[in-house]
Amino acid sequence: MIIALVGMPGGGKSTVGKQLARQIGVPFVDSDHEIEQRIGGSIRQFFEQQGEERFRDLETEVIAELLARPGDRVLATGGGAVLRERNRELLREGATVLYLRSTPEDLFRRLKHDTTRPLLQVRDPLARLRELHQQRDPLYRRCAHYVLESARPSVHGLVNMALMQLELAGLLDPARVAATVGADPL
Repeated sequence: MIIALVGMPGGGKSTVGKQLARQIGVPFVDSDHEIEQRIGGSIRQFFEQQGEERFRDLETEVIAELLARPGDRVLATGGGAVLRERNRELLREGATVLYLRSTPEDLFRRLKHDTTRPLLQVRDPLARLRELHQQRDPLYRRCAHYVLESARPSVHGLVNMALMQLELAGLLDPARVAATVGADPL
């Protein structure tokens, strides 16, 4: 089983994904990390030098490869992965997709000092987050099998919500879940 996490930048995909993978005893993979390994540098630099279109091409290749690998895993995707219909199709067909949904205001609170995200290096990051959320929220919903509101819960709370949803759907045997993790804030 592959569980893929989608959502806005700063929504907790990597943090929750690592804990979720640990809980169910499977590897964790981050598509952005895989891209950086492939390009031998940062996504921000690649984005600036090659442009968003080339980055999105590479992102589609990496997502397809990660979904095609044998074995169970938890996969965190980049915030813009759902912009391409092909990525949404790949994810929806090749994984159980959880959308970690946050408000733009909560995201801004988490990201206001983050200089690593190219799309947020603008004069008014909150306005940019609102714009991105308006554009992407319907795409995340279209791609997701389940939506988890991630505005206030701790990482521990989100992991437990994800586990409960997967168990209720019959996708995860409760006996497979490891001991619970400590409560870590996002």
